[in-house]
Amino acid sequence: MTKRVEIFTDGACSGNPGPGGWGAVLRFNGVTKELSGGEAATTNNRMELLAAISALNALKEPCAVDLYTDSNYVKDGIFSWIDGWKRNGWKTAARQPVKNAELWQALDEARNRHQVIWHWVKG
Repeated sequence: MTKRVEIFTDGACSGNPGPGGWGAVLRFNGVTKELSGGEAATTNNRMELLAAISALNALKEPCAVDLYTDSNYVKDGIFSWIDGWKRNGWKTAARQPVKNAELWQALDEARNRHQVIWHWVKG
C-alpha cells in the first residue's frame, strides 16, 4: 500500500534578490518532520522551488503526496508552463532560457517519483 504524505512548503527572500530561506513540513501517520535551508544571495522563487524539491527528495520511497504551496510561481510552473518548457528544450515561448531551469528540472524529476497532488493555498 502506498504511503500518503502531506507536505507544506514555503520560501522567502529579503530584498529579492538577497538572503533567503525555505522550509517544509512533512506529515505521515501522525509523525512530523521539518526541513529548512537557505542561501545568502537568492530569490523568493528559488526558495519556493527548493522547498518543494527538498521535501519530495526527502521521501525514501514513492509516495502519494498532497503538496501545499502558496507560490503562484510554482503553481503556474507545474500546471501551465513545465510541459511546454520541456517540449521547447527548456526555453520559454519567447525562445528565452527558462529562469531557474536547473531547479525546475530537479522538481520535475522529484515529482515524477511520486504521485503528487498539488494544492495552492493563499499566502
